[in-house]
Amino acid sequence: MCTLSGLLYTWRMPRDLKPPFKFDIGKILDRARKLPVSIDGVTITLPFVEVTLKPDDLERKVAREVVIRLADRRVLNAWECCDGCIDDALKSLQEIRQTIVEKQVELSSKADGVLFLLLDSIRDVIRQFLTFEQRLTERSSESRQLYFAALEMLRAHIHRSLLQISKIADMEIPGISAQMRYDGNWQLEAYQKPPLLP
Repeated sequence: MCTLSGLLYTWRMPRDLKPPFKFDIGKILDRARKLPVSIDGVTITLPFVEVTLKPDDLERKVAREVVIRLADRRVLNAWECCDGCIDDALKSLQEIRQTIVEKQVELSSKADGVLFLLLDSIRDVIRQFLTFEQRLTERSSESRQLYFAALEMLRAHIHRSLLQISKIADMEIPGISAQMRYDGNWQLEAYQKPPLLP
């Protein structure tokens, strides 16, 4: 919701926008393929890859904190309709990046683990989104539509990554309203397809 000229304005972003670019998560996928697998444990999916692992107490603790902190971020809980809303979303993304870096520092002894990898995937696609957003020269109607389409892909990636992190945390994602949630199926057309496995 936003107030434009004193009127309360609600706009819902369509979810079927064509991705204006593709996220490059090739390095993340390469690392995921090298993770040690477990027969029993938690199954984590990323676009094009799935791994089963056994998180330890530190990973569960950090995962719980990430789920709680990220679920409260504005960019995952509100639609954008104007330049002020766009600025708020960009600020919220920077806050998410800051939280992720702090949690990765906490996980530095587990840098080869799946939680660290999931956090890296969020951090990396935020960076790619911000680079795309900065290349939009001005906030014209056309560039605003490209921005909204890219933000929709980013939101979907963050939410689906958060769903995977919540498996490690062994808890539900709190606070995100139903209309702002995504199913667990990765939008593969939003990602560069990785080369075939050897």
